[in-house]
Amino acid sequence: MPSGGNPRTPRHLISAADLTRDDAVLILDTAEEMARVADRPIKKLPTLRGRTVVNLFFEDSTRTRISFEAAAKRLSADVINFSAKGSSVSKGESLKDTAMTLEAMGADAVVIRHGASGAPYRLATSGWIDGAVVNAGDGTHEHPTQALLDAFTMRRRLVGADAGIGKDLEGRRITIVGDILHSRVARSNVHLLTTLGAHVTLVAPPTLVPVGVERWPCDVSYSLDEVLPKSDAVMMLRVQRERMNAAYFPTEREYSRRYGLDGLRMARMPEHAIVMHPGPMVRGMEITAEVADSDRCTAVEQVANGVSTRMAVLYLLLGGSETALPSAARTEENK
Repeated sequence: MPSGGNPRTPRHLISAADLTRDDAVLILDTAEEMARVADRPIKKLPTLRGRTVVNLFFEDSTRTRISFEAAAKRLSADVINFSAKGSSVSKGESLKDTAMTLEAMGADAVVIRHGASGAPYRLATSGWIDGAVVNAGDGTHEHPTQALLDAFTMRRRLVGADAGIGKDLEGRRITIVGDILHSRVARSNVHLLTTLGAHVTLVAPPTLVPVGVERWPCDVSYSLDEVLPKSDAVMMLRVQRERMNAAYFPTEREYSRRYGLDGLRMARMPEHAIVMHPGPMVRGMEITAEVADSDRCTAVEQVANGVSTRMAVLYLLLGGSETALPSAARTEENK
């Protein structure tokens, strides 16, 4: 979350690659504090009261938008949801004009999802707005808050909620399986998990591996069965047919046979290993119902953890004070 060149410009979260190890651990530790708010009778903090967060979505994504909305509202921020469909954007308004409109409305932070890779970076560096910019997914480029919530889930499951405070994922072996080519989730996870000390292996058909992947800080395998016994966490990705313009594998049945995770394959994983999925899941394609519904699958936890992680990101970007953290609030209550 590095700061921009202009001292007036707040920090942004555009790419997981921009985060240092200390940045990432700070976000995860803050998310752990935020997660405790969910256990309270009143699940809100006054931290961002008077601040305005805009969800600017040029692509549909109910899950991510609601997660950011819940995160902002739990921090007492005002939330404006801006959908490109049916708006001025669909009538030809440019990103610049939209951004300047939001600036005029006093947006303190803009959470942007866009079909074009690089759009959040353009928004953050253009000078069109003074508010913080959070990338909620751009094209096939990155989705940094998804990677953060994934890392948060891994640390909780593999290290422990309290035991994990201040710690990274050093030495953990993470396997990401499926449509790597079109996955911004995979790209962000490779960057972040490597920064946190994990060893990442990508598994996919050769047709779904990006050109230039040899420059990524990870290994590549074409055999899921070889990698499973050595994995602490296995993340299954959805095949993104909406981004495909060609046939990348013969049939769904063939793909599932070679790269799908079923009960027999899950049994080859170490006992402590977990199964992850960023959602939405296509049951019967990349994951069977038996695996999706098992105690080892963290898909539902990831949704809950997404709110805590995005609360942490908004809190840190918008300059929340240390005393506004739940732990500090509890200390004040106990005095």
